[in-house]
Amino acid sequence: MSEMWSYNPESHYTPGTSLAGFKVEATDGHIGKVDEETEEVGSSFIVVDTGPWIFGKHVLLPAGTVVRVDVKEKEVHVNLTK
Repeated sequence: MSEMWSYNPESHYTPGTSLAGFKVEATDGHIGKVDEETEEVGSSFIVVDTGPWIFGKHVLLPAGTVVRVDVKEKEVHVNLTK
């Protein structure tokens, strides 16, 4: 269960990298931007600001849902659908 709350080594996430402001892409399209994040061992997550997409909500996603971090494009890809 703790792997859900830890970044996957294959995601190319480097500890200490700020993801704030990165675009968040689901398997079926854009869902928002990273508002905040944590790097706590076994309890890491990102908070996504969905903007007007679902009435401006903030959604907490466990770090284990992150499949790829693209620092060059400032994108975080998650293995979830909208």
